Amino acid sequence: QEDDRATMQPKPPPNYLAGYPPELAAQVRRLIEQDRLADWLMQKYPVAHNVRTDRALYDYAQEIKEDHLHNAGQLSKVLFDSKLHVIRNALGTHTSISRVQGAKLKSKREIRVAMVFREMPPEFLRMIVVHELAHLREREHDKAFYQLCRHMEPDYHQLEFDLRAYLSYLAANGNRLWGTGQGIDETRAAL
Repeated sequence: QEDDRATMQPKPPPNYLAGYPPELAAQVRRLIEQDRLADWLMQKYPVAHNVRTDRALYDYAQEIKEDHLHNAGQLSKVLFDSKLHVIRNALGTHTSISRVQGAKLKSKREIRVAMVFREMPPEFLRMIVVHELAHLREREHDKAFYQLCRHMEPDYHQLEFDLRAYLSYLAANGNRLWGTGQGIDETRAAL
């Protein structure tokens, strides 16, 4: 019977700060417990971006790609995905599919961004789009990958940390800080 109860326990939320120094993660947890993290984030990132549609997201990603990855191949699709993190426990994905059509090799590249990014600061949206675009050139999360991310967004590491702090805040049942539409319910379901 104990084994049955153990399997029925709710899964703990993801540790979004895993890999960071323990003191830094503890500092974020203290700010959450003291109800100060939300104010800090709102001071640093006061407004949400205005990229609301899949078409606008495609144009946004294409603009960054043209500025930094001229010859990385055409993007077929870029969209907000409401099921992404529930299914894959990810905030963004990239896919590349190659097919032979006659004598030609056709390549299709897609980027999907979690719906929660529809109503976040422009800096967080840029960070996740840069991350997924970097995968067009670098498959693995290695040194070359992060160098490319920093090339496209010099504050990449700080933005990633701040985003992870925000996700930790949401996982601790914090209220959404930007926007009022879809996104957070799916995120909380994944948390």
